[in-house]
Amino acid sequence: MQLLIVHHDADLGEQLVEMVKEYTEHNCGFATTAARALDWARGVTRCSLLITQLEAEGIDGLELGGSLSEMFAGLQTMFLPAYQSSEQRLEVPHTRVFPEPIDGERLLGAIARAEAQRQTGMDLFHALDVLQMCCLSRRSGAVQLVKGSRTAIVYLRQGDIAHAERGTARGANAIDEIALWEAVEFAYDHSVRAPIPTINTPWAETIIAAVARRKSQSVGASSGALEPPAARQPPAEEKPSRWGRFGGSRKLGLFALLCSLVTSA
Repeated sequence: MQLLIVHHDADLGEQLVEMVKEYTEHNCGFATTAARALDWARGVTRCSLLITQLEAEGIDGLELGGSLSEMFAGLQTMFLPAYQSSEQRLEVPHTRVFPEPIDGERLLGAIARAEAQRQTGMDLFHALDVLQMCCLSRRSGAVQLVKGSRTAIVYLRQGDIAHAERGTARGANAIDEIALWEAVEFAYDHSVRAPIPTINTPWAETIIAAVARRKSQSVGASSGALEPPAARQPPAEEKPSRWGRFGGSRKLGLFALLCSLVTSA
């Protein structure tokens, strides 16, 4: 499997490359900026996994992921955000988000899973992995989630959840519905704002309460149900269309499509 690691810190990036080469049999490229990553991509015939900083000088991981996913079918992505792992409030199983300091063992495990996942042609995240990453990164805008034929939109305001829509559900009720979505594709648009803010609690409180409500509702459900993400104590079907992620004209077309689906669901 061909990997590409993108990190503005050349020393740290090279350490990650050496780790991959030492503990796996995969090929691994490296770039310090998104522009260099795209140059690298133009010179290869395949890339199966992108591991990139979420945000750094010369790097927008979301935009880069979108660009490369259009070049390489079935591309898997993982993100390295700048916040500390101690800031996380949720332990998400099989995470694809690795804050500082990067847990090398967990990252290697995720790489092994990505090798199997790429065969599906879909780049799937746990919904709460995406929301926690965007909230801790203090994002504003909208996150679009697609799970089979179901869609949802979560609106962010400076790192908190301002509003959400899932079918006819709005606000906290919509968060309840998506809290246990374990395999979603997602897109992000920084320019979109919530039509009417309906959620005023901090993001972590909003999500943890939703998980708790869903967990209590699922008592007595089938034993095959997966365990929801655990809250962490603060430190002392067919898709309607196939789409790439983030940025460019495809982002605008996707967002219009999802808005119409959410409204009509």
